[in-house]
This record gives sequence, C-alpha cells and structure tokens, in this order.
Amino acid sequence: MKVISQIKLPVEKEMELFEKKFFESMSSKVALLNRITHYIVNRKGKQMRPMFVFLVAKMVSDGSVNERTYRGASVIELIHTATLVHDDVVDDSNRRRGFFSINALWKNKIAVLVGDYLLSKGLLLSIDNNDFDLLKIISVAVKEMSEGELLQIEKARRLDITETVYYDIIRQKTATLIAACCSLGAASVKPESNEIARMRRFGELIGMAFQIKDDLFDYGTEKIGKPTGIDIKEQKMTLPLIYTLNNVSKKEKDWLINSVKNHNKDRGRVREVINFVRDNGGLDYAVKRMKEFQKEALLILEDYPKSEYRDSLELMVNYVIERKK
Repeated sequence: MKVISQIKLPVEKEMELFEKKFFESMSSKVALLNRITHYIVNRKGKQMRPMFVFLVAKMVSDGSVNERTYRGASVIELIHTATLVHDDVVDDSNRRRGFFSINALWKNKIAVLVGDYLLSKGLLLSIDNNDFDLLKIISVAVKEMSEGELLQIEKARRLDITETVYYDIIRQKTATLIAACCSLGAASVKPESNEIARMRRFGELIGMAFQIKDDLFDYGTEKIGKPTGIDIKEQKMTLPLIYTLNNVSKKEKDWLINSVKNHNKDRGRVREVINFVRDNGGLDYAVKRMKEFQKEALLILEDYPKSEYRDSLELMVNYVIERKK
C-alpha cells in the first residue's frame, strides 16, 4: 500500500464526504464558474491539508469529528486553491500538477476572478456559520503567506539572507498553512483549548521540515532526487546555500554570490555551485536541521495516547522527509 493511502486509512470515510461538501461549497449560478471549479476538483493532488485537519481532530478528541471539522477542511482548501490559482498567474505558469493551469485555459483575467471567488467563498463559509475562531486561524495563515513571499522577494534581490531570516521566510511561506490545518482540526472539536496552540506548533514543525526537504531536491543526490538547480537559477536562497555562504572564505563567498547573481543561467556554473555546496557541508547541515524539526514534531505526538490517528500523523511526519518528490 502506498504511504499516502496508509496515512489516509483512518479518515477515509471523512475524506469521501469532505470531497462532496468541498465541491458543494464552490457552487455558483454562473455556468462558467461551475465549469472551472469542476475542473479544479477533478485535478486534486494528494489532499494532505484536509487529511491533517481530520487526523488532528480525531486524535485530540478520541476519534470524533463534526460539521465544523468539515467546514474547516473546506475553507482551508478553498483559500489554498485560490492562492495557487493566483500564483500561476503571477508566475505565468501553464501547468499545475501536470495539468493545464486555469490561466492557461481561461486566461489571466478569469483566473484572477476565480481566485477571488474561491477566497470569498471560503470567508463566507466561516462567517455564515459563525466559525469566527476558524476564520481567524485561516486569515492569519493568508497574511503570513503573503508576508513570507514578499520577504523572500526582498531578500533575494540582495542575497543577504541569514539563517534566522530564512526560517522566518519558510515559517510564513510554507509552514503557516500546515500549522493552520492542524490548529483548525483541533479548534473544530475543542474550541478554546490548549490543543490548538500545540497542534499549530506541530504543523509548523512539519512545514519547516517539508520546505528544507524541497531545498534539498535542488542539489539532487541518489538519496534525494533529480538534480535541477532550479532554485539557483531563480536566485532563491535555500538552507544548503546559506550555510555554505556563512562557512567559507571571503573569496569563495564572493564567487558563490557572483555565480548565483550573474551566472545562474549557465548550466555548467550551476553544476559547479551544486558541487561546491555539497562538498562544503551544505547538504549535511540542511539534513541535520530537517531531522531536528522532524524529531520535535514526533515528540509532540508522544503526548497523545496511541491511536490509529496518531500513527497516521507519525507516518505523515516521516513521509515529509523521506518522500522522493
């Protein structure tokens, strides 16, 4: 059995019902909108976010979920989908998960409007049901994701990211959404409890590990994946590169910065940078930090009684750093 199917097993029924509710939450009187949202629903990914919501809800409440849990999962998926649709417009990307993106099929104006529609549907789903606590969790995530992206753009121009700033960026850009899923799951079944903050921290740690794993893919080894160097081409400051910049001589640092800034389209030079980072301990350091985040996340789970939901979340934490893509 594939790992994802194994993780999903204890919430399989909930996920099936969620898909129906999620599709209903997108419905509109405008035929064009319905055609596009139908296209979106039929091209779903692994659905990790709703899985986090249901698994956490069931773990902290001895196996129960309620309508708020379904709404929380739908809202996070609506708002996340909206950000992806907008991202594809911003990045001028024609593909999403191997399929044509919305902007590729229906052009930018329609894609932006669809993103706005999904965002407002998510907000209304919470407001109409007085789920203001859930809405706050999601709104904080959207604010932080925007700030994280902008902070990364600002810093990439100067290539002066410290390790601390890097963690700020990935916490906001990537980890905050997973943190929101986990705290939503807890808040849906145990409003105003300590579980919400604890599960938020759990999700944040997974998100940090997830992003560092993504950074490592860029440096491709047999263990990690295919070499691409795409982050270097896009002048993204990743953890292996930051560590190397801070731990080599001034001459080597100048060469690295010059390579990333001015020679990032030169495939040979990018390959040299990848090898240099690897030879100077950049990958080993990033793996070490990733495993520290993983360990801290697993420690949080140990506070809960053993259950199939906890087992699935443990599997999820390990999958995040062992995945091959």
